[in-house]
Amino acid sequence: MSNKTTAELNELIEITRDGKRFYEHARDEVKDPQLQVLFKDMAQAKTDVIVALEGKVAANHEVPASGGTFTGKLRQVYADTRAAISSDEGATYIAQLEEAEDRILHAFEDAMDSKNPDLRADITAQMPKVRACHDRMRDLKKAQ
Repeated sequence: MSNKTTAELNELIEITRDGKRFYEHARDEVKDPQLQVLFKDMAQAKTDVIVALEGKVAANHEVPASGGTFTGKLRQVYADTRAAISSDEGATYIAQLEEAEDRILHAFEDAMDSKNPDLRADITAQMPKVRACHDRMRDLKKAQ
């Protein structure tokens, strides 16, 4: 695996970790038990993807990314602010989490479109889970 592949995998790890942290945070902020369970499930799905990608990086004797991104943190603060002034905090978090899912899906799709066959091979197995999470939040947002 090249250094470029490792860097790209680490970027995907960071973006996915942003989503995981956002779901965990939203789970702690909302009062609706159904949303709490959903957000817990979605955070676990992100953990599964992160662990798989970290394994790919570590298998090549590289160090997996351990943090998130500044953009991810800003999105979380923005959602908190909107939820604080909204009459429906659940809908606010759903909308913001759906946008986070868009960001994650686009990052993975861009990686799949890469001319780097090693990168495509490393993330192919994760794409169904990434798409399923995205579609689940999209459908929930549309249902509101």
